[in-house]
Parts: sequence; C-alpha cells; structure tokens
Amino acid sequence: MKHAAFFRNLNLGQANCPDKVQLEAAFLSAGADTAASFLTNGTLVFSARSNTAARKVLALACRSLQAECGLKEPAYLRQVDHLADLVARCPFDSVAMDSVYACCVSFLPAKYAAPATWPQASARGDVEILRVTDTEVFSISRQIGKSPGSPNAFLEKLLGSAVTTRNWNTVVRLVGKHGAP
Repeated sequence: MKHAAFFRNLNLGQANCPDKVQLEAAFLSAGADTAASFLTNGTLVFSARSNTAARKVLALACRSLQAECGLKEPAYLRQVDHLADLVARCPFDSVAMDSVYACCVSFLPAKYAAPATWPQASARGDVEILRVTDTEVFSISRQIGKSPGSPNAFLEKLLGSAVTTRNWNTVVRLVGKHGAP
C-alpha cells in the first residue's frame, strides 16, 4: 500500500532538514518497504503493508529525522489512492485561470479547531478557498502587489495549527508517477 508523507517547511539539504538520502533512509529504517523522495519540498512516497503500519513508519521516521538533523516539522500522511481520487475529481476545472497565481491543496492535521464557518477568502483577496474536506483545503492564490497569497500562512492563522501546502500540480505529478496504473 503506497502512502505519501507531506512535511511542513522541509527543503532537502537546508538547515535542520535532511538531504534526499537521509530522508529516504529514515523511512526505510523505520520499516517502509520502499521510500522515494519526490521533488525537494519534503514530499516522500513510501510503501507499508497497512495504514497502521504507515502511521508507525511515519512516526519513527520523524523521530529519527529529529535526532539526526534537528527536523521538528510535522508531516501529514495520505494514501496515494486517496490522492488519485482527489485528482480524478478535477477540483480546479471550473476555475478561470487568468488571474490565478497557483492552485493549491493544503493538508490538515488529524486534529484541528475548524472554524464555525470557513471564510471564502483572505482579507486581501489573495487566497480564495474553493473546497474544504475533513483532511484538505483546496484553494487558489492570486498575486496582489509584489507577492502572491500564501494559503499555508492564511490557514495556519485561521486554524491555529500547522498545515502544509503543495501546488496542485505536485499532487497530480505524484499520482502520475506513483499511482496505480
């Protein structure tokens, strides 16, 4: 069973972050059958025999990475099949892309304080929430002024919890490479 780990604020080889070899080795040492880093943004695909085993592998790998290189950031676990289902739903197909800087998906922690009602957009209008599930937020960012909106910063402030965000294309590419044929 393939799983993806999405780390918050991990850039391979930077301070307090592993390099590719360390990241993959931490998962293999923790019991993953396979482990493959995907891009340099703290995304890794690994195989484990069950969801329970995958959660244990992730927890052990995180402890190992903290001890080895000081990484303290959380990681969010998703089955690759779940990601494939999300991709198949084409969540951004109805978006007029002419004013969009990026289409994003943010991965939420297992426990967070959900707002009574989700705002449709940030106060500046540079982040717009399109859809919320129990475990993900789909959003777009727009560039207003010199910098684009940050769904990650917006959601972390809103929820009071750490989240991690990826460009939607990263998830599409991951599923294309690691999803079932």
